[in-house]
Amino acid sequence: MFFNQKEYSEEAEKNRQKNDKQKDQSFTYMLTIGLLATFPPTRWLLRLHKRKIIDKVTYEKRNPKIKEQIPIFYIHGFRGGDYTTNIMVQQAGIDKGSSKYLKVTSDLFGNIKMEGTWTNDRHPIVQLVFKQRVVGVYAICYYLRFTLNFLSKKFKFKQYDAVAHSLGAPSVIKTEMQTFYRRHFPRLRKAALIAGPFNGVMYLGDIPNVNKLNENGRPLLMSPSYIGMLINRYRFNPDISILNIYGNVLDETNTDRFISVISAKSIRYILAPISHTFQEVEIRGSMAEHSMMHDNLMVINIVDTFLGIKQHNIEQESENITPIF
Repeated sequence: MFFNQKEYSEEAEKNRQKNDKQKDQSFTYMLTIGLLATFPPTRWLLRLHKRKIIDKVTYEKRNPKIKEQIPIFYIHGFRGGDYTTNIMVQQAGIDKGSSKYLKVTSDLFGNIKMEGTWTNDRHPIVQLVFKQRVVGVYAICYYLRFTLNFLSKKFKFKQYDAVAHSLGAPSVIKTEMQTFYRRHFPRLRKAALIAGPFNGVMYLGDIPNVNKLNENGRPLLMSPSYIGMLINRYRFNPDISILNIYGNVLDETNTDRFISVISAKSIRYILAPISHTFQEVEIRGSMAEHSMMHDNLMVINIVDTFLGIKQHNIEQESENITPIF
């Protein structure tokens, strides 16, 4: 597959600039609301607001050949937005033959806005957007729990697939562990994790080239969040398939400029022994930079193949990609 690095670098930069120009809530406001959502004892303050649901959904006529729908959710991370997953969503539409998708915007007060189309194929695409974007992993988990619970009841699905970038990646894993005993919560089936900070962020709990993985893949130094996932790994459903994609810009830091290779790979020690399948892919070079990964067509091609919406095997397509199975 031909990959025009310059074209997609320019497209990614244009998306970020467009997002920066948009009017947004103040950083202080988002940080405050995010902190209230992070700690369970303070979440009741958020629930004091009356919940508002805006439904602008177009429904395609039911396809009798499709007995069960398994939607694919696209999830951004810290300070991300719809621009983070736009190119992934657009390419997924091309690969599965329908450009229609559902966009769902949630805020931490429990308000949900739905716009776009719930398609009648096996894998409706759902783009999740978090209105308060300056939030940590526990607040994103809170977002995911109430949003997935609401959408599963509305659209009658029991399983879902997830494509998660950056802090969205550990949030998907933690959400599955947190809801393990909730019988009516939708179950994760496949998860494509892109540039996930599973054991710290560069210079925030993870200094480049300090931490190491032992011969079993276990990190020598572990963050509290990582320890939490390790302790609760028995709550992870063994039927789930995992694809972990991480970047290395090939400088002296061994990082994607934000997340170290060690932090990104550390999830293997927790999930590989218990998941149905576990695959890892390392992306190398300039387009392996953290904020470029979600727009990298090589990454998207691998993800869509993994999800089953692009019908060919995951294979090495460039010298800049290293699959590890």
